[in-house]
Amino acid sequence: MPPVFAHGRLRLYLLKLLDEAPRHGYEVIRLLEERFQGLYAPSAGTVYPRLAKLEAEGLVTHASEGGRKVYSITDAGRAELAGRGAELDDLEREIRESVSELAAEMRDDVRGAAGRIRSEMRAEAGRTRTSESSSFAEAKEELRRVGQEWKEQARQARAEAKTARHQAKEFQRIAQQVQDEVQDRFSRGDWPKGVWEGLSDITSQLGGLVTGTTPPKAAPQEPVYTPAPPGEAPEWARDTEGSGDPARDLDRLLDRFRDEIRDAARDHGVSQDQLTETRDRLSAAAVGITGLLRSPERS
Repeated sequence: MPPVFAHGRLRLYLLKLLDEAPRHGYEVIRLLEERFQGLYAPSAGTVYPRLAKLEAEGLVTHASEGGRKVYSITDAGRAELAGRGAELDDLEREIRESVSELAAEMRDDVRGAAGRIRSEMRAEAGRTRTSESSSFAEAKEELRRVGQEWKEQARQARAEAKTARHQAKEFQRIAQQVQDEVQDRFSRGDWPKGVWEGLSDITSQLGGLVTGTTPPKAAPQEPVYTPAPPGEAPEWARDTEGSGDPARDLDRLLDRFRDEIRDAARDHGVSQDQLTETRDRLSAAAVGITGLLRSPERS
């Protein structure tokens, strides 16, 4: 920005202000700011040294009022001011032009600052929209992934439930078949052998469950007991000769049955699902066999 006052012009303008009325230094600064419509305000370091120099030249004098210096123009100062009337007119015109230039520069500065602010706001808005769009896309993808996981888990749960229902029905069929066969043998007076072979069949099928196999489902028909093939039935199940003491033979039979199941679990391991299924099968077998043993003996 060009200087507001050319060389020597501030000195001339100070004489003009003091010719209007005596003033102290602060008032001179305030008047200059008003003449420039607030666009320019000289500092105390600019005004007071020039007032002191004018006083040293005898163009102004001062008096103390309330602890402050009040400057007044002298006759010598008025004489110099009168002799520079044309220059003073030029100075007034220059001040008006300076005010216009300062105002234009400030408008340009404000306009430029406003433009930068608008640009920054548009850029920030663009970044925000991009960020929001990216965040929305990420959230949408996460929801889609979670939804797929839920669907897959639900599908697996339905499949496991279907398998469990099938196994439960299959075991009920097997248990009923064994129970019917044992009762049939009991009615024919051959109950020790019937119990023995019934336990053998249950052991064979429970062993298949522990090792991860499922016995094939028989075609719907009247339950008929079919003993396990000789190669599949355990050795103790093939030994049907008793000692003459049925109660003792039953205890020995149950011990060997328990050992057979324990060995299968130890050799192949037991999962939680297998344990649950085994519990159900043993429960059903226990119901059938205890019902048989509690029935009145028939010849």
